[in-house]
Amino acid sequence: MAPVAFFCSPEAIWRAALLARCEWLEHGFGTRQTVWDASERLASAKQIHSGRCLYAAAPGRLGEADALITDRPGLLLGVRTADCLPLLVADPEHRAVAAIHAGWRGLVAGILAEVLRRMAERFGSRPEALLVAVGPAIGSCCYEVGPEVAAQFRQLFPEREDLCGRTRLDLAEAARRQLRAAGVREERLAVAGICTRCRAEEFYSWRRDGPRTGRMLSVIGIRA
Repeated sequence: MAPVAFFCSPEAIWRAALLARCEWLEHGFGTRQTVWDASERLASAKQIHSGRCLYAAAPGRLGEADALITDRPGLLLGVRTADCLPLLVADPEHRAVAAIHAGWRGLVAGILAEVLRRMAERFGSRPEALLVAVGPAIGSCCYEVGPEVAAQFRQLFPEREDLCGRTRLDLAEAARRQLRAAGVREERLAVAGICTRCRAEEFYSWRRDGPRTGRMLSVIGIRA
């Protein structure tokens, strides 16, 4: 039997098995039902669908960015999503972490490569040593885009001949390919494969419910 890559806790928090094995780490991907009791430890950012990454040294709203990194024990990094990809990254060698919000604009802007670059620069992180979990997000089953968006993914999906018109995109697969190209090892990368638009009882979805929908909070941190 294949190992379980993701599991949901009694607190309605999805966790990645490869991150859960790190005893020094705390993490989780929230749902509609999740109640986080960590506001005094939470560092977040005003998410703007960018390629910008900030270092977090203390809790609070840090500025405009779509990714946060830290090596401070006791601090939780958080990103909010409602169809976009939440990615949580851990460096077991240097005990550093990152939380990333990535929609199609962030992927095109190079947010994933920027996070890996910043972690290497600040902590000495090596891509091949990182653990990366991609949480619940809209799936290719539900994510239809126009030609102006699809065309920007031609380099990532050279095998596809339908990116000149309206089509469906797999954001999680796009992220996986970018991470693999940056040096992240396949066995150290987990993708939930859970569609937020399909599972209305469990997740918020901008595509399903519109801009007034709620947001799920996903967090990662180093235990104090």
